[in-house]
Amino acid sequence: MSDLRSRAEKRVDNKIKFYRSFTIYVIVNAFLAVINWIFTPQFWWVLFPVFFWGIGVVAKFLNAFVFISKFDSEDYRERKIQEEMEKLRV
Repeated sequence: MSDLRSRAEKRVDNKIKFYRSFTIYVIVNAFLAVINWIFTPQFWWVLFPVFFWGIGVVAKFLNAFVFISKFDSEDYRERKIQEEMEKLRV
């Protein structure tokens, strides 16, 4: 039961991180768009941060809402720790 709870907590944390990232993304890029429009309306350089930062935001969205990773589970982590300990013993 605690494994289920810890996995659920991790998924909720990922969703909260996405919401925060998306909010900051929208606010900062809106501010940059206004600066771009006022000072250099002939070249829309704001599209570069919108696009490249947007890739990261989309990745966070996919991680939080689409893909359920098998790597999030505690038993996977524990198995990998045991494997590394075995490698170190040899």
